[in-house]
Amino acid sequence: MIFRRALRRELVSTAGAVFTTLFTIVITVMLIRILGQAAGGRVASQDVVALIGFAALNYLPIILILTGFISVLLVVTRSYQDSEMVVWFASGLSLAQWIRPVLSFGMPIVALTALLSFVATPWANRQSAEFRERFEKRGDIAKVAPGKFQESASAERIFFVEGISEDGTKVKNIFVNTMNNGRNSIVVAQEGTVSLDEHGDKFLVMSRGRRYDGISTQSDFRVMEFERYGVLVAPQSAAVAGDKSARSQPTSVLLQDRTNYNMGELLWRIALPLMGVFLMLLAIPLSFVNPRGGRSGNLIIAILLFVVYSNMVSVFQTMVVQGRVSFGMGWWPIHLVAILAVSLLFAWRLTINSPYHPSRMWAAFKRTVATNKAELQSQ
Repeated sequence: MIFRRALRRELVSTAGAVFTTLFTIVITVMLIRILGQAAGGRVASQDVVALIGFAALNYLPIILILTGFISVLLVVTRSYQDSEMVVWFASGLSLAQWIRPVLSFGMPIVALTALLSFVATPWANRQSAEFRERFEKRGDIAKVAPGKFQESASAERIFFVEGISEDGTKVKNIFVNTMNNGRNSIVVAQEGTVSLDEHGDKFLVMSRGRRYDGISTQSDFRVMEFERYGVLVAPQSAAVAGDKSARSQPTSVLLQDRTNYNMGELLWRIALPLMGVFLMLLAIPLSFVNPRGGRSGNLIIAILLFVVYSNMVSVFQTMVVQGRVSFGMGWWPIHLVAILAVSLLFAWRLTINSPYHPSRMWAAFKRTVATNKAELQSQ
């Protein structure tokens, strides 16, 4: 009982440190990426905090799986390095007796991973898509910050406006530089409004301005003055639709509409909590180290195993999406391999004191060879 309480306390403290480290790294990367998108005019600056939160929810299942896996690995490895496992085995206790306290620590993590995978992550993907859709449905001019040059989403125009009205429909002192079919066109105007035509296309209608076509040093250069001039900024056909991908669909919708894409996404959602359980169990026998050696080797192997495991799940997901494998045949093989790997490693560690253990048989073989060689030399 004392052992379980001490182990749980150490696992929780280690998990807190690991989770904080991983979460900080992910949030930093997301912050840099989303701030870059905001600076490039692909998302609204006021939506940055919300988008970072949605991205964090999207990555939380993987972070939790890694937290549980690495925490168990570090704690058991420390027990080997401090020779606590020597005392443990000398007391007649088995490595299998670590399973129960590790699972009691890990099951809340697995349950939270399942909740995030089946409920929170799809919701976060939908919300993120809605924020981006709402921003994309605004016209190019509405995205421009006053006093700042901004490239349009199609990279064909550069806008500059001195001011925008409160309702976002009027702009003042406009500069528009358009490159179309290799020909440059510059439009400047005192005022502009956004309007929709009968087809739903959005136009910026500018008043009292000039248009400069071509290059001033060439013969085809033209200057035109206008009272009203319209620029198409958002065709109806280019309106952004909501994110209807499988990643943003609720689990109930995936079960009702069993397309290949939906079944592939369902496979991934089921795989995440299973990965959390099997990797924590795998960490127990994988944590063996020589007390006189380092422990970095085990950590590297553990990270490689996690990468291989997650990539194989992605491979089976792709096969289901492409219709090469049915969902019923695709969701379980990689997890069966994980169960077999856990069982084999436990069997390896539990029978290490047996004379038939491969390492002991190899050592006995080397001793026999050395003895025979010494006898031959003595003759």
